[in-house]
Amino acid sequence: MKAPDFWWSRSRTLSALLLAPVSWIYGWVSGRRMHAKPLGECAVPVVCVGNFVVGGTGKTPFSLMLAEILKNQGFKPGFLLRGYGGSEIGPLVVDPATHSAAEVGDEALMLAKVGPTVISSDRVYGGQLAEKQNIDVLLMDDGFQNPTLHKDLCFVLVDAATGTGNGMCLPSGPLRAPLAKQIVSTDVLVVVGEGSRAEEAVKLASRKGIPIIYARLEAGYCEELRDVSLLAFAGIGRPEKFFDTLRALELDVAETRSFADHHAFTEAEAQSLLKDAESRHLQLVTTEKDMVRIETAQPEIFRWLEVRSEVLPVQMRVPDALRLSHIVQERVKKRRFQLGI
Repeated sequence: MKAPDFWWSRSRTLSALLLAPVSWIYGWVSGRRMHAKPLGECAVPVVCVGNFVVGGTGKTPFSLMLAEILKNQGFKPGFLLRGYGGSEIGPLVVDPATHSAAEVGDEALMLAKVGPTVISSDRVYGGQLAEKQNIDVLLMDDGFQNPTLHKDLCFVLVDAATGTGNGMCLPSGPLRAPLAKQIVSTDVLVVVGEGSRAEEAVKLASRKGIPIIYARLEAGYCEELRDVSLLAFAGIGRPEKFFDTLRALELDVAETRSFADHHAFTEAEAQSLLKDAESRHLQLVTTEKDMVRIETAQPEIFRWLEVRSEVLPVQMRVPDALRLSHIVQERVKKRRFQLGI
């Protein structure tokens, strides 16, 4: 489902206000649940990467970056996530060679290429399976609001361009719980990209002495996208962000197609994209997450879509990488000492 536009309005629209009673109840319940006592803990340190709102803020690229930092420090990171968009509920270890995005989700397949990855709708059971793998640090992609598994360090990402939207909880706005309730569980606030919409979160974090890290998603170079007109398509949290990135690279974006986050493309949609690209002599381009779903889809039409589509690679970058590395290393070593490992 695509997030409604009124979620991201600076002012609270009539649609948001009409849903306010439901949002107040949802926010009260979710905020209270967030601070419940954990039901279990892992035998290895758990580092959570989450966000305040529904939708994408770059959690998976940030998790991949943290994995690289941990490897450089001599650790063996693994991943735990729900496997959103997949049919499996787990707990199970993801195998990129046999599992499809329809089974385990696109993000799980991306992470599994880097380290042992477990999906589980129950974080405690998932953590128990993950700690049996060849890892000594567990990176939890999402699950910040889920209280069941003990977390040792929580990075919470906020998009500088959209912030916390209209500041209301579901369904009036994008917040998963009231911001004031979420900020107290935040160990490090990560502001991603450029813009002024993250000001409220930054002010709250500053008052509470929470470290603030600034990050950005950087696009890689793709020669095949130069000197051609593009048909860009994406099924991510904010497709417009992908399209804007292409334009910022001074690429010729002739047409765009937006789909909901984790969208499972249909054969008809694949055929339409191929037909329009061919008839108008456009080069198809999409995101890494979308390509994962295309690559593992079964009908033959997706093989043609895969061949005809280019991917714009992106990586998370942190200017103050040394500070980030120090925060991670300090907390992980402290927890390992507490666990006696």
